[in-house]
Amino acid sequence: MTRVMSKPHENIERAAGFRSPHLREPEAHASEQWALSWSGVRTHPSAVAMAGAAWPLASAADLLPASLSLTLLLASLVAVLGLGIAAVFFEHIRKIGCVHSLERTAVSDAFFEDPGSLKKVPCPSIFDPAEKYISLIMPAYNEEFRLPEALTETLNYLKQRSVADKSFSYEVLIVDDGSTDRTSKVAFEYVKKHNIDNVRVLLLGRNHGKGEAVRKGMLHARGELLLMLDADGATQVTDLAKLEAQIHALSEKVGSSLAPSASSSQRLSDVEIAVFGSRAHLEKQALATRKWYRNFLMKGFHLVVLLTAGPGIRDTQCGFKMFTRSAARKLFTNIRLKRWCFDVEIVYLCKHLRIPMTEVSVSWTEIPGSKVRMTSILHMVFELLLIRVGYGLGIWKIYS
Repeated sequence: MTRVMSKPHENIERAAGFRSPHLREPEAHASEQWALSWSGVRTHPSAVAMAGAAWPLASAADLLPASLSLTLLLASLVAVLGLGIAAVFFEHIRKIGCVHSLERTAVSDAFFEDPGSLKKVPCPSIFDPAEKYISLIMPAYNEEFRLPEALTETLNYLKQRSVADKSFSYEVLIVDDGSTDRTSKVAFEYVKKHNIDNVRVLLLGRNHGKGEAVRKGMLHARGELLLMLDADGATQVTDLAKLEAQIHALSEKVGSSLAPSASSSQRLSDVEIAVFGSRAHLEKQALATRKWYRNFLMKGFHLVVLLTAGPGIRDTQCGFKMFTRSAARKLFTNIRLKRWCFDVEIVYLCKHLRIPMTEVSVSWTEIPGSKVRMTSILHMVFELLLIRVGYGLGIWKIYS
């Protein structure tokens, strides 16, 4: 048997763990034959298996930091966006408060136009003594078709009462909230027919919202009692007698709790009382006739109202409300909201100013042409949030 002797340098390299390029194990020769080549040489199956097993681990190691950084980036963007929205929201609330402060201290230059004499009649102030027994404030926006019937019914009723009772004096104040149709022309026809002492038109120039129209009308009314009612005639004007009787009953109750000398000298306009017309007794009928999604939205809205203004008034949105002059002075010099949810703000202010309030059931009919849309619900919820944050954080001050 011939024995092959290794060279000395080969033994040294093996002992040290090195492989000389001249030394090739059988496996090395095999793997060299199947080595991966980017030039297109065939790949050994074992190499493919090892590469396939190693790839998911390498991918996970590469993807984990990327996904984590993406999550942090998205979280940062959401946080910045949320802070930005909050900053804009609070700035909006602050601006509303600033505008209100300016309006409280500004001297009004509003006037009524007399179409008969073409003279400008200066607007009275809610701070002036009452000149009429009752004022009816009717906000109107693009109501040229529904306004005539409502005005005719209202004025006929008021004239009948004034004939039966000589002490009954009245005025109807139509507030045109920037209408783009013939609403103002229709209203001025009634001024010509019934004279400017009984019917007046206040033009706001541009559309502000129902809340602002009612506020302006209240601040320039002359009555001991002030009633707001819608221009569509959905509530029968004869129901004002129900609210009127309730105010007199509450006034007597308040007067009986005062000293005899104070109660005898106190006038109706000096007592702070608010009475709200209510359609709550018609709720079951309304639920049966409305579509399911409208019922769902209204129930949700009522829940938010309850959380905002608290319990006590079931129907805050009925457009038939009566106030004594003293109550209207406090409420409508404090009110901030100009559109849909000023009714809820009135309830909130009544509670915080401790103005007695109650509900009276009234007749109500659905009149076609409602301006409430699905998007109006979202705007209402936004205004409820303004009430909660504005007053809750003390950004809006309540003046007594």
